[in-house]
Amino acid sequence: MSSSTLTQSLSFVGGGRMAEALISGVLSSRSYKADRIHVADPDTARLDHLKRQYGIQIGLTNHEAAVSGDVVVLAVKPQVTAEILKELGDVLRKRLVISVIAGVRLGRFLEACGMQAHVIRAMPNTPAMVGEGMTALAIGPGVGENEVACARQIFESVGKVVRIDERFMDAVTGLSGSGPAYVFLMIEAMADGGVKMGLPRETASLLAAQTVLGAARMVLETGRHPARLKDEVASPGGTTIAGLHRLEQGSFRGLLIDAVEAAAKRSQELGG
Repeated sequence: MSSSTLTQSLSFVGGGRMAEALISGVLSSRSYKADRIHVADPDTARLDHLKRQYGIQIGLTNHEAAVSGDVVVLAVKPQVTAEILKELGDVLRKRLVISVIAGVRLGRFLEACGMQAHVIRAMPNTPAMVGEGMTALAIGPGVGENEVACARQIFESVGKVVRIDERFMDAVTGLSGSGPAYVFLMIEAMADGGVKMGLPRETASLLAAQTVLGAARMVLETGRHPARLKDEVASPGGTTIAGLHRLEQGSFRGLLIDAVEAAAKRSQELGG
């Protein structure tokens, strides 16, 4: 953590769940002080919750919030992007802008704010809400490495960060952006299997969720290929290889690949 970051102000236009995750993260990591964080949102109940929970600054218009921040995070729904950029374009061109608006490309911000604007596009995912997010950053033209470091610090407070070329952002959306839903479905199905075989629902859900968590940590912490870790569980003639065979019969891997591809293509369509 740099002392210069502590002196910066951070503003959010939009105070939804992802904004809250980032607010919680930067406060927990002590990257920003509560009195230097500003949030604008049309939902006053939502703002009151954020004020009570985190002690941040609320009650501002979008314009007031943007003016108050050295770094401005745009965390609104895609359908209001045009309205927000029309309202704030002149303000945003003088600040570091970080967009977590799904599907909106860097070029659209540069058109609205001017080519001199410094914009970073981010694609976090929902596990950021529990500090285990995965965020990809696409860096706009003219953005300095100190600004990239600032963005990384914000998102590393809620998980891991990778830097990519924007042309890969749709693939990221299909994989890590939509991916939690695939995993939730898998956990639910595994738990259903346990219930089918006689386990209580609560026990089955715990077994399934913790198994997925533990397996993911093994991949991340050992750095070993998932196929090698899989082979170590599958003893010759044992229970695991029997289960894997059934998954292969159902094209489990092919379906997951297809799911990532379908979500990525849909992201392309939505992004125009």
